[in-house]
Amino acid sequence: MSEDNKNKKSGRPEPPKPDSRNLVLMVVLLISMLVMFWNMKDFGAPKSVEAGYTDLTAALNENKVKSLKYDTGAGIITYQLNSGDTLYRTEAIDLLASEVINQAAQKNIPTSLTNSTDIMTTVLNLASFILPLVFFFFILRMFTKSMSAKGGGIMGLGKSTAKLYEKSTGVTFKDVAAQEEAKESLTEIVDFLHNPQKYAAIGARLPKGALLVGPPGTGKTLLAKAVAGEADVPFFSQSGSAFVEMFVGMGAARVRDIFKEAEAKAPCIIFIDEIDAIGKSRESGGLPGGNDEREQTLNQLLAEMDGFDSQKGIVILAATNRPEVLDKALLRPGRFDRRIIVDAPDLRGREAILKVHSKDVKMGDDVNLNELAKSTPGAVGADLANIINEGALRAVKNGRQFVKQEDLMEAIEVVIAGQQKKDRIMSPKEKRIVSFHEIGHALVAALQKNTDPVVKITIIPRTMGSLGYTMQVPMEDKYLMSKEEILQEITILLGGRAAEEVEFGSITTGASNDIERATAMARRMVSMYGMSDAFGMMALESNTNVYLDGRPVSNVSPETQTRLDQEVAMIIKDCHATARRLLEDNQELLVKASEKLLEKETLTGAELVEIIRAFKGEDFMKSSDEDAAHHSAGEGIRPTEPDAGLLAPQVQEVPEAQQDTLLPAPEVQEVPIAQQDIVLPAPDTEQPTDTIE
Repeated sequence: MSEDNKNKKSGRPEPPKPDSRNLVLMVVLLISMLVMFWNMKDFGAPKSVEAGYTDLTAALNENKVKSLKYDTGAGIITYQLNSGDTLYRTEAIDLLASEVINQAAQKNIPTSLTNSTDIMTTVLNLASFILPLVFFFFILRMFTKSMSAKGGGIMGLGKSTAKLYEKSTGVTFKDVAAQEEAKESLTEIVDFLHNPQKYAAIGARLPKGALLVGPPGTGKTLLAKAVAGEADVPFFSQSGSAFVEMFVGMGAARVRDIFKEAEAKAPCIIFIDEIDAIGKSRESGGLPGGNDEREQTLNQLLAEMDGFDSQKGIVILAATNRPEVLDKALLRPGRFDRRIIVDAPDLRGREAILKVHSKDVKMGDDVNLNELAKSTPGAVGADLANIINEGALRAVKNGRQFVKQEDLMEAIEVVIAGQQKKDRIMSPKEKRIVSFHEIGHALVAALQKNTDPVVKITIIPRTMGSLGYTMQVPMEDKYLMSKEEILQEITILLGGRAAEEVEFGSITTGASNDIERATAMARRMVSMYGMSDAFGMMALESNTNVYLDGRPVSNVSPETQTRLDQEVAMIIKDCHATARRLLEDNQELLVKASEKLLEKETLTGAELVEIIRAFKGEDFMKSSDEDAAHHSAGEGIRPTEPDAGLLAPQVQEVPEAQQDTLLPAPEVQEVPIAQQDIVLPAPDTEQPTDTIE
C-alpha cells in the first residue's frame, strides 16, 4: 500500500508538497547573499585613492612605498605608502609595468601579482545590481497576490470583505425564540427561495429586501442567519461600516463586488448589519459639501438594488436600530419592501428565550424559568443570555456541578446593579440615613394603591455606585400607563428624600438620581403625553432615536419652555408633598421598618408586608401579601425593570455616598410600526437606579 493511501485511510494529513516558488525564492536569496559577501570582501580595507603613474615612480625613487600589488588582468597597480594605510590605484602601462615591478623587487618592496578577468568583473557588477531588484520584485509580487486573494491590501481595496457562509450558517428558526411575528414575515422569503415557481405562477415577485428594526440585543443578526439557514442558500454577511474606506470610491467598489459575487451564487442572501453607517440621509443640513465617500457608497447600493432581477433569488436583509436616519430612497418599495420590527420580548417570549439559552447548561431541579422571566421585564435576548451565563459562572465559583435558582436570581442583580461591594464601609450615621431612604421608597409604594409590589429592600452597596436599592416587580407586562400611575411612580421616587426630611429634618445628596428621573418623568407627562391641564394635548417635545434612548428635542419657543418648566416643577412639588404626608402619617411604621432593615441589611417583600400588617392590621395589603409571598420566599426576586421597553441594565452613579438604587421600570418607547402607532410609554425606566417596577 502506498504512503498516500495509508495517510488517507488513517486520517492523517498528507505532507505538504514542496512549492516551486519557495525553491526559486531560496535560490535568489542565496545568490543575493553571495553577491553581497563578494562586494563586502574588501570591507574594512584601507580606502583606495586614484594616483598618477608619475606619483608611483616618484614614491619608488624616494623609498616611500610600503607594498605593491599588480592585477595583470585588470591592468591596475595598487600600492601603499609607509606613512599611512591609504591605498593608491594607478592604471598600469604594459611596457612600464615591468620596470615598476623590477624596481620594487630591487628595493625589497613586498610585491604580489594577481590575474582577474574583465568578464568576471562585469558579471559580478551586473549581478550585484540586478539580483537585488529581482529579489524585491519577486517578494512584492508574492505579497500583492496574497493580499489580493484575501481581499485586502492595495490590490484588494475594491474587493468585498463580506463573510460568506457557503453551506449553512448553523442557525435555524428553532434557535430564535420570542420573535414569532418577525419569523412569520421572513418565512415567505424562505419559501420563495425554496419554491420560486409557485410564486411565479401567480405573478408574484420576491421582495428585494427586508429591513430588521429594533433595539440592540433583540436578535436581528440571529434572525438573518436563521433565514439563510432555513433556506439553505449562501449567506453574505457584511457590516455597513466595512464598505467605507479612506480612499474615495472604495465603498462603491465593494458594493459592486458583493453584488457581483451574489449573482454568481444566486439564490443567496446578502445581510448588511448596521446599515445606518452607509444609509444615512443624504441631506447635508443646509451646509455645503458632505461625506462624498459615504454618499457614493449609498448611491451605488441604491443602483445595485434597482439593477438586479428579483427572479434570480437574491434577497437583501439589513439591520438597524436607527431607522429614522435612513435615506428615504433606501426605504421605498422595490428596495427594502418590508420593515420587520424585532422588539423586546414579552413574558412568554422571555421564558422561551431562557429555555433556548439554558438548554446546554446543567440546571438544578429548583430552577423556575417562568419566575426568572417574570423577574426580567424589559430584558432582550442578549440580556437573558448574559444572565444565564452569569448564573452558570456563579455556580462554578461556588463549586457546584449545576445551576440553582439562587444563582440565576443573583445573576439578575449582578447584571443590573453589579457585585456586592464588600470593601465599602459606611459610618453608622450614613447607614441609618440610607436605611430610612430606602424604606421611604418602599413604604410610599406599599401605602399607595395599584402600585407594583415591593419584593426586596437592601442597603448593601453595589459596585455600580449604589449604596442600596428598593425593588418592585410588575405582576404582568405593561404597555400603557395612566396619568395616576405615572404620578404614583414620581411619588415613589421622591419617597426617599421625604423620609430623610421626616426623620432627620435635613436632606442629603442621595436623592440626586431620584430627582433626575422624577423630573424627566414629569416632563414627559407634560411635553409628550398631553397629561397637563396647562397645555393639554400639545406636543412640546419629540423623541429621537427611539430604539437608542435618544434625548427629547424641544419644539417650542423659549417662553413656552419657561411655562413647561413651571408646570414640571408644580408636579414634582405636589408628588413630594404626597410622599411626605404618607410618611408623616406613618412615621412610627417608618422608624420600625428602617430599624429592621438596619439590623438585617436586606428585607424581602413578605417581611415588609408583615411589618406593615403589625401596624395596619391583618386585612391591610391583602393582595400585596399574596404578591410578596409569590415573589419572595427566602432570597426573593432580583431587580429588573417592567416590560414594554428597552432594558438598560446599569445603575446610574449618584455623586455622593448616600446613593440609593430604586430600580426602575424600563421606558416604554414609542415604536414606529406602520408609520408610528403611538404607544404611551411607561415613565423613565432606562436606568435601574431606584425601583424595579
